[in-house]
Amino acid sequence: MQDKIYNVLVLCTGNSARSILAEVLFNALGKGRFKAYSAGSKPAGRVNPLALEWLQRQGHDISGLRSKSWDEFAAAPQFDFIFTVCDNAAGETCPIWPGKPATAHWGIPDPAAAGGDDEARRAAFKKAAEQLARRIQLFMSLPIEKLDKLTLKQKLAEIGQIKD
Repeated sequence: MQDKIYNVLVLCTGNSARSILAEVLFNALGKGRFKAYSAGSKPAGRVNPLALEWLQRQGHDISGLRSKSWDEFAAAPQFDFIFTVCDNAAGETCPIWPGKPATAHWGIPDPAAAGGDDEARRAAFKKAAEQLARRIQLFMSLPIEKLDKLTLKQKLAEIGQIKD
């Protein structure tokens, strides 16, 4: 029997760093159990070069990654989960997604806003990616199919509150 493949959408305003990192990490860590996408309400139009650099250094395929609008997903597959990873996106009015996906806010500090030299900025991307990976792994360890909607929503919120 084939296990269900969960569709995940990760949202951030610009879709240039955190949501892109999360999309790739969900797809890599999910090992086929999750199909992740990312989008933004006001896409930046390009993926942050330091996000691409970090992903490439970790051995992830970066071909095809691009900053895209959440409007592209109006006719997309039905999502099971939607996560916001930046505070701006969490406060925005999101589209109504069909199927009533479970949602959660997993705010991560914006690595693109980090100051300092190149090494400090790279460290901010590494930290953001590690925080996202930890939350994604905790989420993936949940017995999703055995949890009722209310318990699942509570667990997703708890994961978003983890201080890394």
